[in-house]
Amino acid sequence: MADLQNKIYPYEVETGNPSAPLVPSAAARSEDKLEPTAPPLTQPPPPHRTIPVTHAAAPKKKRSCCCCRFLCWTILILILLAVAVAATAGILYLVFDPKIPKYSVDRLQITAFSVDANLTAKAAFDLTVTARNPNKRIGIYYVDGSQLNVWYEETRLCTGWFPVFYQGHRNTTTVTVKLAGEAELGRELSSALEQQQQTGSVPLLFKGDVPVKVKVGALKLWKMKARVRCDLVVNSLTAGNSINIKTSNCKFRLKL
Repeated sequence: MADLQNKIYPYEVETGNPSAPLVPSAAARSEDKLEPTAPPLTQPPPPHRTIPVTHAAAPKKKRSCCCCRFLCWTILILILLAVAVAATAGILYLVFDPKIPKYSVDRLQITAFSVDANLTAKAAFDLTVTARNPNKRIGIYYVDGSQLNVWYEETRLCTGWFPVFYQGHRNTTTVTVKLAGEAELGRELSSALEQQQQTGSVPLLFKGDVPVKVKVGALKLWKMKARVRCDLVVNSLTAGNSINIKTSNCKFRLKL
């Protein structure tokens, strides 16, 4: 027994940390370096969706309101001006009671008229015109720039000018206008004129453009143009004979 005891060698059991790994930490670190552990599997991120951005338009309400307000004020001002003009015209019409002047051709004296071999007519007329102003508060100025013509069919026989003068209220003035000129008649027109002189019925047309200025009270208005047209029928165009005006129809128009 003593020998057996002597043969039993002392044995020390190392008690370590029961939670320590069986493999040394250095070896574990070396293995980690040699064989890295794979990252954990994760789901891929959802695809990125681009949401369109809409920019709001600038508000136009204020600008539209300004335009509408300006338009309304403009229309209102125009209406007020029209009403004011109409009211003024109405008052002036009632106060001054304007009437259209009247004109007539009273006498025609032929001082020269001939047709030569080339069928050229030479004429000289003395035309007596009566102008009547029936207005009691309106006067008429006849100014420079007038033109008077006597036509036979489509041919102008002679030309003259209306005298410059002032015609007062309710005034009747008779003036004598001298007209002269020459024109190519042609064979057909010359034959027609000869036949009409034999029958004693020759149509003539008198046209007059006369610039005038109307005086209303003490106010002289702007220049206007008075247009006179008289359709005449005379018995003859022979110089020296007594010319009888068989019919006379005159019209007057004032052009602003």
